Amino acid sequence: MGLLGVMVAHPEEVYPLVKLKLAMDRVRRQIPPEPHWAFSYSMLQKVSRSFALVIQQLRPELRNAVCVFYLVLRALDTVEDDTSIPSDIKLPILQNFYRHIYDLEWRFSCGTKDYKVLMDKFDLVSIAFLELDKSYQEAIEDITKRMGAGMTKFICKEVETTDDYDEYCHYVAGLVGLGLSKLFYASGSEKLKPDNLSNSMGLFLQKTNIIRDYLEDINEIPKSRMFWPRQIWSKYADKLEDFKYAENSTKAVQCLNDLVTNALMHAEDCLQYMSDLKDQSIFQFCAIPQVMAIGTLALCYNNVEVFRGVVKMRRGLTAKVINQTNTMADVYGAFYEFSSMLKSKIDHNDPNAKVTHQRVDAIQNVCKSSGLLNKSGFHVHESKNNCTSLLIVVLLLVAILLTFVHPKWLNF
Repeated sequence: MGLLGVMVAHPEEVYPLVKLKLAMDRVRRQIPPEPHWAFSYSMLQKVSRSFALVIQQLRPELRNAVCVFYLVLRALDTVEDDTSIPSDIKLPILQNFYRHIYDLEWRFSCGTKDYKVLMDKFDLVSIAFLELDKSYQEAIEDITKRMGAGMTKFICKEVETTDDYDEYCHYVAGLVGLGLSKLFYASGSEKLKPDNLSNSMGLFLQKTNIIRDYLEDINEIPKSRMFWPRQIWSKYADKLEDFKYAENSTKAVQCLNDLVTNALMHAEDCLQYMSDLKDQSIFQFCAIPQVMAIGTLALCYNNVEVFRGVVKMRRGLTAKVINQTNTMADVYGAFYEFSSMLKSKIDHNDPNAKVTHQRVDAIQNVCKSSGLLNKSGFHVHESKNNCTSLLIVVLLLVAILLTFVHPKWLNF
């Protein structure tokens, strides 16, 4: 939906959308001059626009460390994800990847599109890595080593049980949470957070992605890579790919709801982790993705479209999340509103309805007991008042004027 469409359907999202567009333009212009840092930050924008935006919340030294950390793990993930690489070649690379980040001569061509460019020019990431403070290097090396070992384990192992599911998500995302906590601590800005809370921060995001990406993962060429645990999906189908077909929609949605309910168990830990952050820039860096995750789960819950295409938050709502997530009160407000949206979709005939209600109630009780809900500036739905209408008219005129200079702008 272009900007004009947003103005008509969701006028309250226009201002955040314009603000986000300007912020993204600033990010694109803020590329460091040094070749290795220019490559790192431009590559970050290509492989994750959203992460490239939220990382700008951080102070320069920590931002550089997090940028390199992300690219190193993205490169490691590219090796793991490339199903065309034979296991006898892939396994040693995963196991030794933590050593390769010190080697300016090492590179391995794999992946596609921007990910292939990242791998082909990985030496530039290594140069950036070697410029980081030793404490940052040690944290990145440790997590890369542990993640590579975990990925190796699951190359030859299916995700059978919910314990397997948690273990896999720990290796590919929970360790990211632990690593970020180490980087925050190394920067001197935060106390070192408990591992269980750091792990939950990663698991909440990873499980959301695994749930949302069913169709993309099941259709992957040359072969699918699926991480929905058999212990859950086998209750609803004989084969995981059965959920793609319309005749299995009822069971598919029940399985989906089961997995969303499973993901919700991490929300309370995430709220506790974020409530203990002291640095404002680190808080916003952590909070925005978590709010996006609870919003995505609310959209996916009881939604058969997960099996038909891509379900994600519209850009205007994403812009609102970024614009309105400024304090812990805002986070409580967002979690409360999105969990209310999810709660309204619970079908009492769903096999997991009772447990889902319990998980949502637990999240909402944490939000209410904080005493901060009335201070939240976060609202999924806005009332349309005269001031808002006037703002929309002004922005519409600005948008129309901009089309004379940049005709493609309205397609953002």
